Amino acid sequence: MSLPKVSVIGAGQVGAMVAEHIAIRELADIYLFDVVDGVAKGKSLDMMEAMPHWGSDSFMEGYTVGPNGENYENLKNSEVVVITAGLARKPGMSRDDLLYKNVDIIKSAAENIKKYSPDATILVVTNPMDIMTYATYRIISPKKHKIMGMGGTLDSGRFRTFVAKELGVSVEDVVAFVIGGHGDDMVPFVRYCTVGGIPITELLPKEKIDAIVTRTRGGGGEIVSYLKTGSAYYAPGVSVTVMVESILKDKKRVVTSPVLLDGELGKYYGADGLFVGVPIKIGKSGVEQIYKMSFNEDERKLWDVTVGHVKESVDKVNAYLHL
Repeated sequence: MSLPKVSVIGAGQVGAMVAEHIAIRELADIYLFDVVDGVAKGKSLDMMEAMPHWGSDSFMEGYTVGPNGENYENLKNSEVVVITAGLARKPGMSRDDLLYKNVDIIKSAAENIKKYSPDATILVVTNPMDIMTYATYRIISPKKHKIMGMGGTLDSGRFRTFVAKELGVSVEDVVAFVIGGHGDDMVPFVRYCTVGGIPITELLPKEKIDAIVTRTRGGGGEIVSYLKTGSAYYAPGVSVTVMVESILKDKKRVVTSPVLLDGELGKYYGADGLFVGVPIKIGKSGVEQIYKMSFNEDERKLWDVTVGHVKESVDKVNAYLHL
């Protein structure tokens, strides 16, 4: 059976969850990479042995990445590469605390993607996500429609979950999205959130909506506070899988994702040259359309704050990488 090839760099909780969901859905053959000896090999074998029970013929293989990039040659001919490698947040650690350590991790992965699968579509999951997506782009300069981050898809799922729970309705009937940076200043776009086509502003009082917005912004930190020694991986894993499926099946899903904003759109959003989460259409060729959104005065203020914070971190990355 011939399936597309998807490579996942990083076999931790998120990477393994991505690999498992792709395999269960029989979307692709999965190649898993990790620097910890035996982890990718063991997890991929364990997951593949579960596939008979799911009725999936997805093949899985794992490789230990050596200090000089050994085994990265197995990235060759990947249609999609997912980067989850990096340090996870610990209690009290912000996404920005991870910045420099994860830039170094990203650099090695990105250079080997360029070497062995230069035409692959790249999905970046490593935090701080908007900045790591930018760093990957600047390190290897893939075509701009071939690289994106995962953050907004995850954040929008959290927003939908909390709205559905508050109203006691199916999550399937909640349409919502979150824009901006994947951090504490993300912007849940209340005006565009509907339940069965009804705006939530007609279903919930302002104080309830504000509480949902606050919880969405702190969604990742809330989970970290419970887990103590780890961070979220179930919802992030599924969020990535949704995007991979849309690429491989050319489903044309509309999701929120950090993508390169440049040219006219970059100027409109006040984010020229940055990766910030906006609604996009994704399909076989990667980012197929970036949507231009209108802002009211309050929304624009929130947007400018999140863009400003992304730019601050990008300036730090540029200095660190001597760009």
